[in-house]
Amino acid sequence: MDDNYSADEKPIADSPALRVYAMPADTNPRGDVFGGWLMSQMDLASGTFARYIADNRVVTVKAETTFLKAVEVGDDISIYCHVARIGNTSITVDIECWAKRLRAKRMIKVNEGIYTFVAISDDGIPQPIAKDLHAPE
Repeated sequence: MDDNYSADEKPIADSPALRVYAMPADTNPRGDVFGGWLMSQMDLASGTFARYIADNRVVTVKAETTFLKAVEVGDDISIYCHVARIGNTSITVDIECWAKRLRAKRMIKVNEGIYTFVAISDDGIPQPIAKDLHAPE
């Protein structure tokens, strides 16, 4: 087991699609990081990931998210993406969010989700996705 991760669990990909710090501006008046902020980061990471796979413009059509632990101000958030399924015009992406607390030695999984995207033309018409495409390195 890699000493950077909690328990026997590791991220679903070798490198994150996005890394970002949770900042005070991302909180409510009580100091809790908004869940919507994290979901928007997940959408950015997985949307960019899906765009490279589709080699086309994509739009989010479905977002399922499970909040496992709270994100704290100062957490170094790493968002990992993995292709779950490629359909005729859609891509489903598995997403995991891992946090490294300010003085912690290990990362913990704070969120996971499944987002679905549809490839579209400039006119918004769904476009086919080549079945032989693979995730970006």
